[in-house]
Amino acid sequence: MSSYIKPVEVRWSDLDPNFHLRHSVYYDYGAYCRIAFLDAHGLTAAFMAQHHLGPVLFREECIFRKEIRLGDDVTIDLHLLKAKEDQSRWSIQHHIYKKADVLAAVITVEGAWINTQLRKIAAPPAQILHVFNNMPRAVDFEWIN
Repeated sequence: MSSYIKPVEVRWSDLDPNFHLRHSVYYDYGAYCRIAFLDAHGLTAAFMAQHHLGPVLFREECIFRKEIRLGDDVTIDLHLLKAKEDQSRWSIQHHIYKKADVLAAVITVEGAWINTQLRKIAAPPAQILHVFNNMPRAVDFEWIN
């Protein structure tokens, strides 16, 4: 898969007193895009509950480039930046664009799969491995130990 792009709509409630996007909404957009991607590829909340797995984040960072305002056309993409070969740990990067080509922000998250019963990091089953192995990859993708 070469790309995954999700349009998002800026809502009035997403704005701060300066009438641009609140900083925390950028993170919400990243989470929305990741979960939409997982759902679109069969990794639904029901699937995760059945397999006692869930994604957990260790770090989340956003670099803000341009402000986003009410009425802006906004899209967010998703790329696998780093991963262990068993996909138990990974890093995903999002680019948020306004007006199709103006980079507004870059979000990077580092995470893993957690066994929700044992409360420990776990290697995911084959279906998750397949989805992550076919996730769009960043230009500078790298395998980690």
